[in-house]
Amino acid sequence: MTDWEAVIGLEVHCQLLTKSKIFSGAATAYGAEPNTQADGVTLGFPGVLPVLNGEALRMAVTFGLAVGAQVAERCVFARKHYFYPDLPKGYQISQYELPIVAKGTLDIELDDGHGGVTHKTIGITRAHMEEDAGKSLHENYSGATGIDLNRAGTPLIEIVSEPDIRSAAEAVAYLKKLHQLVVYLGICDGNMQEGSFRCDANVSVRRKGEAKFGTRTETKNVNSFRFVEKAIEYEIERQIEVIEGGGRIIQETRLFNPDTGETKSMRVKEDANDYRYFPDPDLLPVVCSADYIERIRELLPELPDTKKVRFQKNYGLAAYDAGVLTGSRELADYYEEVVKLSGADAKLCANWVITDLLGALNKLGKEKYVDSGFVTIPASMLAGLLKRIADKTISGKIAKEVFEAMIAGEGDADAIIKAKGLVQITDESAIISAIDKVMAASPGQLAEYRSGKDKLFGFFVGQVMKATQGKANPDAVNRLLKEKLAG
Repeated sequence: MTDWEAVIGLEVHCQLLTKSKIFSGAATAYGAEPNTQADGVTLGFPGVLPVLNGEALRMAVTFGLAVGAQVAERCVFARKHYFYPDLPKGYQISQYELPIVAKGTLDIELDDGHGGVTHKTIGITRAHMEEDAGKSLHENYSGATGIDLNRAGTPLIEIVSEPDIRSAAEAVAYLKKLHQLVVYLGICDGNMQEGSFRCDANVSVRRKGEAKFGTRTETKNVNSFRFVEKAIEYEIERQIEVIEGGGRIIQETRLFNPDTGETKSMRVKEDANDYRYFPDPDLLPVVCSADYIERIRELLPELPDTKKVRFQKNYGLAAYDAGVLTGSRELADYYEEVVKLSGADAKLCANWVITDLLGALNKLGKEKYVDSGFVTIPASMLAGLLKRIADKTISGKIAKEVFEAMIAGEGDADAIIKAKGLVQITDESAIISAIDKVMAASPGQLAEYRSGKDKLFGFFVGQVMKATQGKANPDAVNRLLKEKLAG
């Protein structure tokens, strides 16, 4: 392995979040009954004509601007011919020589193996608009294949990277960053299980120091980060083993089997000429004026990398915490709302959102930040809890108890504090009284402490907190205890 280098390029199919298909008004909702969202355009009936969905174009341009790419002033749709049951027209409308987006970049972070990170820029060759194909169904059909054309005609952008990726880990980092970006932009829901974001991995190997690329294989339609990593790792090892065994790699399309962790040959890989591309005569070239592009640029949201830097600067957060909080647009907005409404220290807010809130959602099996976990504890409710920590109504320890009650749906912080009688004891005379009782009940420990066993201080703190049912202000307990124990 040390003598070899992998060369990897990824083709990512990103389903655009439009309500209708790319060339017709048919719906794109996932999960509908088979073939209920396939209209005449989708089915390729005679006499019907495709009409470009303007929202799909806007989303494609939005992506191009977000990756610093060139957005074509003029792009052309082409027919890509191949014959397959889920492609009723016998061709797919795509883009070939003149795509909408070209020459972008995406920066990724990689673990340097020493607890830090390194940065790498991956080139994006192009992103072109196209229609999705239908779906072949093999389950529950004895000796036959079912065809569901609901997905046919759904708008996609196919994002093609440069062959700049050198390992499975880099491929996963690139995919995760790309996934984060398209979801941030609101152009894709990123649901990999439903096929909204899926990847074809082109892999070849060469001996280190060689400039020429090896023969590549394409592993199709991998729909999870873990499977992409496993498929690429397997394919690298397989190709090296074949070459070192005296064989040669053929250019082919392969499929990944998640049950075995292996790739298997599906068919010989086609070249562009095999598809007989030519401009679609039913669709005019698309012209994007400078004004149109600038209007879209003005609507771009703050992008993840920019937001992460701002969080570090404005809120004094560590790079890791800022990265977690800006991992999704919803979570970043949630955090900023908590900071704004609570008036509490920004780092305290970050700790509660990252450790307590996300920890609770993880236990509940909530994978998305916008689901019922956030409804249970909206930003205003978490902010209310942090306000009571900041004004010393409750201690941090009691706040954990209040938070658990909030998760259980028992109300907001103030209601729970009142119902459970959890108001923090700040009256110093009451705290001193508790300290005196603890000291009187622990003469042996008191003598040992005063003889130099400083570690017993924690024992006295625990006893005072126990005597006050955890309600005493911790700072006051520590200060007053030191004074009293000093004698």
